[in-house]
Amino acid sequence: MEGKIFARIGAVVFMAIALTVTVIEMSTKDDEPDAPAMRDRSIASQDPLASELRRCSRIGEAGPRDPGCLKAWAESRRRFLGQQAPATATAPVAPTTRFPDVAASANRKEGKRRDVTAPAMQVEPPRPEIR
Repeated sequence: MEGKIFARIGAVVFMAIALTVTVIEMSTKDDEPDAPAMRDRSIASQDPLASELRRCSRIGEAGPRDPGCLKAWAESRRRFLGQQAPATATAPVAPTTRFPDVAASANRKEGKRRDVTAPAMQVEPPRPEIR
């Protein structure tokens, strides 16, 4: 009978400690979420590269085709790797297109548009007849 009493007392003590820790944790103020937001604003105001990189991350799939983003990523990579700035300016990179082999204005001049998104038709090879 003494074992049951000790078990009940232990359970009550455990619950009391768990409840106390929960109340203390909920009552403390959490200042951590505000700190990174303030730090991001201060970095962006000091470093134009950080604001350009943030803009590039917001534009999504257009980022790899944007010359400004390509330059910002190259500068970020150069800073990260600790390389010296290039002495000569590199040639500007033209934005890439999804279909580089199709002339952009060729179909507009003729008046008819070719559907470049449709897959080419493939002829099925003849099958031997089964008898």
